[in-house]
Amino acid sequence: MQKDAQKEHPANEHVPLDEKDRAILRLLQGNAKMTVREIAANVHLSTTPVHERIKRMEDEGVILQYATLVNHARIKKGLMAICYISLKEHSKRSGAKFIKTIQEFPEVIEFYIISGEFDFMLKVVTETMDDYYDFHVNKLGQVENTGKVQSTFVMGVIKQTQPLIS
Repeated sequence: MQKDAQKEHPANEHVPLDEKDRAILRLLQGNAKMTVREIAANVHLSTTPVHERIKRMEDEGVILQYATLVNHARIKKGLMAICYISLKEHSKRSGAKFIKTIQEFPEVIEFYIISGEFDFMLKVVTETMDDYYDFHVNKLGQVENTGKVQSTFVMGVIKQTQPLIS
């Protein structure tokens, strides 16, 4: 679904949303398991227009996916690190190859292109420090074109949320 929406609607293209659309998004951001009937009751519309609005926002790439936030520590993924990476070479081909390789690592749960001293930022989760060391040395350290790597370990989560519409 996400790739199709991106082809039809570039990521930076503004999609107009009225107050009912925003109300639907607020509800879904708080609980993606809400039924169309529950949403309809909350926004004072019948189920058909609510369903159509949700479908339109999915098709237009406003709603990218429905996800569950998982407590990393409860599933033995308690070590979280933020990795900053700079590349040795900045050609389009070498950058694309680096991105493709990193996307294949299950330890990487978020991946950003950034500005500043580093080129990329990764959020990495593993079970233990030994697992992170293994990831750093035997996976990340073996990726072609990797220059400087700086890891910062998360000591605690203060806020972890996804809502963009408030």
